[in-house]
Amino acid sequence: MRKLADFSAVIFDMDGLVLDTETGYIMAWQQAAHAMGLDLPEQVCRSLSGLHYAELEQKLISLYGTDFNLKAFNHTAGRFWREHVNAEGIKVKHGFKELLDVITRQKIPFCLATNSRAVNAYECLELAGLNDVFSIIITRDHVQHGKPEPEIFLTAAELLQVEINRCMVIEDSHAGIVAASRAGAFSVFIPSMHPVNPLAIDLCNLMMADLAQLADAMCA
Repeated sequence: MRKLADFSAVIFDMDGLVLDTETGYIMAWQQAAHAMGLDLPEQVCRSLSGLHYAELEQKLISLYGTDFNLKAFNHTAGRFWREHVNAEGIKVKHGFKELLDVITRQKIPFCLATNSRAVNAYECLELAGLNDVFSIIITRDHVQHGKPEPEIFLTAAELLQVEINRCMVIEDSHAGIVAASRAGAFSVFIPSMHPVNPLAIDLCNLMMADLAQLADAMCA
């Protein structure tokens, strides 16, 4: 296995990888659907993992029809989500602090590259107490095309001033792994949703159970 020293930079995804945001998102989506008299199965919610908002909305329209009130759904889901995070906060995923410590001790640059919009990304990081961790943050607002297109990761590499094939991209979703593969990065897949998409397993360069396992492996 390649060691951390083999890479010139590390690029983190956010939702489901650094932050346990998906638990709150799924809860909010299901509660919003229920409030509108609809059923949104958890399996469908899991299939939305890693998508940017335009693709997510298109999937909802495909599921419920063109008359589906996206504005009402987004507003209601946002209200339920905010109630949840204001009461519970957002948890940092197991192993992130350990891996960050390994990276900073090695003095390897790192950044965050997320399909979330900037306002949502910064709010989530603040709620999780990580608002001062990432000096470089690339969001859906900074690129024309979100994941699974490679633009977010190519932009991240450019801002880090590192060739993309020298970057380790850590992702939890199929869409993120596809984007990393298309960009030409070394991809580490740490699934946040199960069952795991077998296509993501085939595409990734390395698969780990969690960030703590990756940190241990990088120290070996």
